[in-house]
Amino acid sequence: MTAFVGSVPELYDRINGPVMFEPYARDLARRVPGDARRLLEVGAGTGRVTRHLVARLPADGELTATDLNRAMLEYARSAIDDARITWRIADAQALPLPDADVDVAAFQFGLMFVPDKPRAVRELWRVLRPGGVALVNTWDTLVANRAIGIVHEVACAACPADPPRFYETPYGMSDRDALAALFRAAGFARVDVETVATVGESPSAREAAHGLLRGTPIVGQLVERRLDLDALERAAEARLAAELGDHPCRQPLVAHVVTAIR
Repeated sequence: MTAFVGSVPELYDRINGPVMFEPYARDLARRVPGDARRLLEVGAGTGRVTRHLVARLPADGELTATDLNRAMLEYARSAIDDARITWRIADAQALPLPDADVDVAAFQFGLMFVPDKPRAVRELWRVLRPGGVALVNTWDTLVANRAIGIVHEVACAACPADPPRFYETPYGMSDRDALAALFRAAGFARVDVETVATVGESPSAREAAHGLLRGTPIVGQLVERRLDLDALERAAEARLAAELGDHPCRQPLVAHVVTAIR
């Protein structure tokens, strides 16, 4: 029970989206070259990046937005109406596009979940035209992203014999050198990795705790362990308020952005 299903996509987008993902969605989209006409988005999720990518396109441009998770992609499709977008269920390890087909391939906060990461990066290289750009970001550590770190600590403390480790996956690709090496090994001619830090604001510590515990797949791991979600939320709220404030709860965010040119 670690999928983005049920109520997770809505909570993920409504509560976590504006705080954690919107700043990086805008950042990733602004890196798209102005002359790009054919775009691919891998791991489109609820469409946070999709909205900004399609806004960068000319009237005759095209964006293929893909995700392996049907529930997330259907949520995005229902929220974004633009004829330039083609929505496709697709695995990042086997993209349904021909070789050298797109100008830009964007992949926001999804590579961490792919089982075969070198294969996924090779797929980005394959579908890009010569000179095309891959734009990929990953989170820095749980220590740097303190709000998530707090929620992870609270959840693990509630079940020390079998801690819920969901957050170790999305925050498990924090090594800049390893990221650069991964893209160079796939054949990219130029690879730059930039660390981007910002601060997200939740209206309250309570809302932050609710979103981070129930609006991500960690909720499935908590339910599997029969943990008291309400008690966990109260504990996380108290920790978040004490360390990051309340009304608003200010969350430090740190991510790495890869710009790789084929």
